[in-house]
Amino acid sequence: MDVIFIGDSITEQWRWGSGKPVWIKNYAERGLDFGVGSDTTQNAIWRLENLEIKGFHPKVAVILIGTNNWGPAYTPEEIAAGVKAVISKTQEIFPGVKVVLMSILPNRRANDKMMAVNEITRKFADDHSVFYLDLASKLTPEGDNWKGLQADHLHLTTEGYELWAAELNPLLSKLIMDWK
Repeated sequence: MDVIFIGDSITEQWRWGSGKPVWIKNYAERGLDFGVGSDTTQNAIWRLENLEIKGFHPKVAVILIGTNNWGPAYTPEEIAAGVKAVISKTQEIFPGVKVVLMSILPNRRANDKMMAVNEITRKFADDHSVFYLDLASKLTPEGDNWKGLQADHLHLTTEGYELWAAELNPLLSKLIMDWK
């Protein structure tokens, strides 16, 4: 296993939802999908700490988390701090792992807040151990929704997962020598 994907339902749907055909083509042989629907940053940290995953040794961790911390109890700064905590816990559990931090995707319920979080979290990248991948900018507005998003204005369509893979795979090729 070369890559672990950490996140919420958007990540989880790689393996059973709209992303399944893209997952099978790109990641099924070398990836672990560690996404769980409705996960917040706190949930992801709990799972990293409490589930038996320490025996895995991924080269890269792809993290897309934070969209479920959208309510009024959370400021963009607090959500970003949670994202940073997930990165830190991931690096602690998997020493030497390279982290690809995904931008939080556009969504109807809290788009302005999530885009503010992205402005903070993009600064977490040092292009040595943490790399920022801005998928949100590729999901351009289309009518009352965004390119690549389902009618729920939150989850990705198959096209959205294809866009994610198209953006991610060149970076994986740089981070994992034998990635193809």
